[in-house]
Amino acid sequence: MKRALIITYYWPPSGGSGVQRWLKFAKYLPQYGWEPVIYTPLNPEANTVDEALLKDIVPGTEVIKTKIWEPYSFYKALFGGRKNTSDGGKHIKANIIGSENKSFTHKLSLFIRGNFFIPDPRCWWIRPSIKYLVKYLKEHPVDAIISTGPPHSMHLIAKGVAKATGIRWIADFRDPWTEIFYFKHLNLSSWAYSKHRRLEQSVLDSADVVTVVSKKMQADFAARTKTPVEVVTNGFDHEDFLCQAVETQKQTKPYAVERCFSLVHTGIFVDNGNPEYLWEALGEKANEDPQFKGDLQITLMGQVDDSILQGIANAGLEGNLQNMGYRPHTEVVQWQQQAQVLLLPLRKEPEAAAILTGKFFEYLASGRDILAFGPVEGDLAKALQETGSGTIVDFQDKEATRREIDRLYGKFLEEGEAGNHREEKTLSPAVMKYSRKHLTGEMVKLFERNEKY
Repeated sequence: MKRALIITYYWPPSGGSGVQRWLKFAKYLPQYGWEPVIYTPLNPEANTVDEALLKDIVPGTEVIKTKIWEPYSFYKALFGGRKNTSDGGKHIKANIIGSENKSFTHKLSLFIRGNFFIPDPRCWWIRPSIKYLVKYLKEHPVDAIISTGPPHSMHLIAKGVAKATGIRWIADFRDPWTEIFYFKHLNLSSWAYSKHRRLEQSVLDSADVVTVVSKKMQADFAARTKTPVEVVTNGFDHEDFLCQAVETQKQTKPYAVERCFSLVHTGIFVDNGNPEYLWEALGEKANEDPQFKGDLQITLMGQVDDSILQGIANAGLEGNLQNMGYRPHTEVVQWQQQAQVLLLPLRKEPEAAAILTGKFFEYLASGRDILAFGPVEGDLAKALQETGSGTIVDFQDKEATRREIDRLYGKFLEEGEAGNHREEKTLSPAVMKYSRKHLTGEMVKLFERNEKY
């Protein structure tokens, strides 16, 4: 069996979206004749912990860990930060980068982050990791190296190792580097900006293959390098949904969908992804229609910015809100399947047109209606149309938002008691091409491609 060294900052028991992509690829690689070898920090700064993800690690998988030093204790001392609370995470600032916080300390923290920690706060792990891995590979050879970023320091580790060993290297970008939405918020000096761009270009030009998660990212990178740039999207693990359906059916048969008009959002919910007009439209409809007010339930699972909670409260919908905080992935999947509508706001940034979040693909697998907010001509809009899975509305289009709420609630009423039960949905070929198992096969083709650029 061939071996693939995967350099990733995120690995269980760390939770969150950054873990899922290569955890799932590693799960299915052995079925394609490849053994994953994971290189990850021994002591990462984990925002969330999800022990349930450990079940997806194939028994016997080799996981190599070395210590990392990160400046977060320095950050906390300078800028403070509220701890998680027992109230469902109400007071967590989900993402300071790109937030609406304009305080001096916030701007200073971004300036330090962007100008002194290049490409990111994991930069002190690069040199010791290169030294360690070059030595390790002399005794434990592999057939391919994969780096996944952000954090983009992982790419610089792989670049150094590939240069020293000559092993084929695939640089996997889950998000852009200098074209990501928050890059413009880092208050970069001209020197720091140039260094970021040089490092990014060196990764693009040195890798044997660059993989990205959307067509827009592919076009942006392909215009800058001769290295092949291939799209391997995020996806969903069908086994997660099959297993969860079985567990749910053990508890209640047939499979029960919660009988309320439930709007569910899972994952990080940040202030510049706040769909203010959605809360206003829901509040206005609730005032007009007591039955709607009684049927409506808004469920939030994950880190939620205060501005979202305030918007819901301002709309008079506090009594319709269930704020659950971070939950294990297995529980999140169940709530996705039980929702009437799954909310998928992107960010109010032009770069959002290139984003296909991992959350979208899990929403797909649930078979529930998706109501998205963001660019109506972006990659997400095209994917929603291709799969027939939902609708996207511009953040500023309150009229369209209200039309979608009326339509979706009308559908809920038409289903009546019949909507209280459903059989497991057979997913279409247009959806199944996004299964993690299928996508692993697409990634393996890139491992095994012989030609050089």
